[in-house]
Amino acid sequence: MPQPRSSRASSRPRRRSDLAARVLVAVPAAIAAIIFVNIGGIGWMLVMAVLACASLSELYRMLGDWRPVSVVGFVVAVGMCFAALYGNITDVVGAGLASLPLVFLAILARGNTAGASATIASTLLGVLWIGLPFACAVLLRELPHGKSLVIDVMVGTFLGDTGAYLGGRLFGRHPLAPAISPKKTIEGLATGALAAIVSVVVASLYQETWFPLGTALLLGIVIAILAPIGDLFESLIKRDVGAKDAGAMFGAHGGALDRLDAILFTIVAGYFVAINVPGLH
Repeated sequence: MPQPRSSRASSRPRRRSDLAARVLVAVPAAIAAIIFVNIGGIGWMLVMAVLACASLSELYRMLGDWRPVSVVGFVVAVGMCFAALYGNITDVVGAGLASLPLVFLAILARGNTAGASATIASTLLGVLWIGLPFACAVLLRELPHGKSLVIDVMVGTFLGDTGAYLGGRLFGRHPLAPAISPKKTIEGLATGALAAIVSVVVASLYQETWFPLGTALLLGIVIAILAPIGDLFESLIKRDVGAKDAGAMFGAHGGALDRLDAILFTIVAGYFVAINVPGLH
């Protein structure tokens, strides 16, 4: 049935304003990210630790009924980021495993073990889903070509997300996962994947002395696959707990998790691609 004229007219400004809101958030965030990626070292690590804690705070608030031990998640996530800067992946995993005895002791200290399994599960979800990726971002930056690789992953992830958004708006007809995120479409997924792959391959043309085209294509494909999975993963959790947005760090544009959900998956993959390809580490 055709929409009333007033409805059609009102929908166009909303779409434009939504895109404008994305740009207003994305551009300053991208500039800040590039600045801190260039700084590297302890500056980059501290930014990752702060973002990890902000994201954990949003997650643990959403899962409040499960009574997660927030302080354990915060301490372990920050510890994983420090381990990434001054150690290696083994040290990061070791720091993450400390969450098991810590959450157990915290439950005992509460004096109430009711719902202990849910408390443990929700706390450890934050460590694995959020703490590990931010630690991997530090590990990736510390590699010989780490500065460029972090930017490549960010460019592929965020341009892929933009491509998916625009592709869905322009061509979207077939829902991708209506039970989780009704607005996402298969057409948006395809355009986002293409944008992610092309952006990483184009970036490699300026890094060809150490970043072969085949490796760039591999990284682009990995990002194209994992970015939408990361997006849908967060959508599943929000849908399950009845939350529209994870937080309000970016105002009407949502919280840290809403903006970083895709890169929480792609940065981990980017690190493991880098350490398994000769010449990148």
